[in-house]
Amino acid sequence: MIQIENVSKSYAKSKVKAVSAMNLQVENGEIFGFIGPNGAGKTTTIKMMTGILTPDEGRILINGHDIVRDPISAKMEIGFVPDSQDVFDKLTGMEYLGFMADVYGVEPADRRERIGRYLEMFELTKAAGDNIKSYSHGMRQKLMVIGALLHNPPVWVLDEPMVGLDPKSSHLLKQEMRRHADSGNSVFFSTHVLEVAEKLCDRIGIIDHGELIFVGTLAELRSGNQESLEELFLQLTEGE
Repeated sequence: MIQIENVSKSYAKSKVKAVSAMNLQVENGEIFGFIGPNGAGKTTTIKMMTGILTPDEGRILINGHDIVRDPISAKMEIGFVPDSQDVFDKLTGMEYLGFMADVYGVEPADRRERIGRYLEMFELTKAAGDNIKSYSHGMRQKLMVIGALLHNPPVWVLDEPMVGLDPKSSHLLKQEMRRHADSGNSVFFSTHVLEVAEKLCDRIGIIDHGELIFVGTLAELRSGNQESLEELFLQLTEGE
């Protein structure tokens, strides 16, 4: 479960809040889609959720652990895929995954099984011994997804996770997200691909200019009309 309570964040040179008085709860057992225009506050929110940025006000709890007061316990609950691919590119893929397993204390038997399963799933087995600097954009994205999931975290926080993935890998990741949520865990992900959010999410949140302007199911957003999520999104954000 993710609890965001009255959270705000401003940057030093801006008088406008990047995130303003946000309240949001993502339940166990659901996939929550986070959408909004560029610069709306999506990545700032995710960076606060994962402890990269500190809120100016409010608090964020990850399965009951305060990300500011108890960051190690909170981060152990999270599998995080950022929107950038800043990774140790002098390592091989296998060395990187071993490092991630060490960081999260994954037992040897579990790491062997999970690394092998995910490498095969995302078709990286043959490239696992190569330096990451030789990887394509899509291969790096797959590696970062695998690294984030190795410790079997209950809360997945994924910032544009499908960017760079081929259709097969994207489909497999969506299946894993659904399986994870159906097992009683939480999945929070941002996306610009509204069709993905429409088909995959149990609920969505729309953020614009740092404020949540809608949280709920697609049926609640539609309120009786049959427009697509894309059309409803544009109406909300362009009307602000």
